[in-house]
Amino acid sequence: MPESNSVCQKPGSDRLSMELSALQLQSYQSNGFVTIEGVFTPVEMDRAIEEATEWQNEFIANLTEADKKWYLDQGTSIKNQLRKLDNPVSQRKFFKKMALSPGLVSMVEELIGKEVIAFFSQIFFKPPHGGGPKPIHQDNFYFGPDKRDQIITVWIAFDNATIENGCLYYGKGTNLGDVVEHFAPDHEPFNYQIPDSRKVPMTAAPVQKGGISLHHGNTFHQSSGNNSGWWRRAMAVHYMQSKVNLVSPIFKYDPAHFVKVY
Repeated sequence: MPESNSVCQKPGSDRLSMELSALQLQSYQSNGFVTIEGVFTPVEMDRAIEEATEWQNEFIANLTEADKKWYLDQGTSIKNQLRKLDNPVSQRKFFKKMALSPGLVSMVEELIGKEVIAFFSQIFFKPPHGGGPKPIHQDNFYFGPDKRDQIITVWIAFDNATIENGCLYYGKGTNLGDVVEHFAPDHEPFNYQIPDSRKVPMTAAPVQKGGISLHHGNTFHQSSGNNSGWWRRAMAVHYMQSKVNLVSPIFKYDPAHFVKVY
């Protein structure tokens, strides 16, 4: 449906207003996700890649050799390549500006309410011929909120995200169900995932550079490995409405990294 892949915005507004269409709202409410193209420009994404690369180099320079075994991507031939970086929105001005851009925030507020907080964020590098998969999981299992419908993730594509290089996949309608119990393999104690008995068919959600995917905190999602010769860099920003409390998170989410949008 072509209408579901564009946003309504005022000409010359510098994306100050982005209103979701009826089809986009229906997709999010019924399926648990919606993908929208052209939210950011390719030039903005090139700058994001430059910023992420610069930050990565600074981060690696301060790692011990033991730390490198944990942080570096072991599945790629690229030397000194990180798997991810946490909390870019609270630590780098450029990424904070992206997360607080009025057009993006207006869509988030339309879906979860006014007065939102960007409480956690990540940059994923997923290099060519590397960048391993992320198994099926629910964000709300990790975050443990007391209001399940007021957590949303915005996934911003720095590169074209395709089936070949590891785009996201979603379980349609899983946002309408409960948070299910996850498990972590013995060799990956932080990689919580949904057991095989609870898995559902998954739908690919490719998105072009500068586009975004928004998904509900209960929506099943995953990504495959990057089997292509192209990068699949992206940033995920997790927002919550200000009255939400993270009452049973799996990990600690430090309020020092919470960025209020209002």
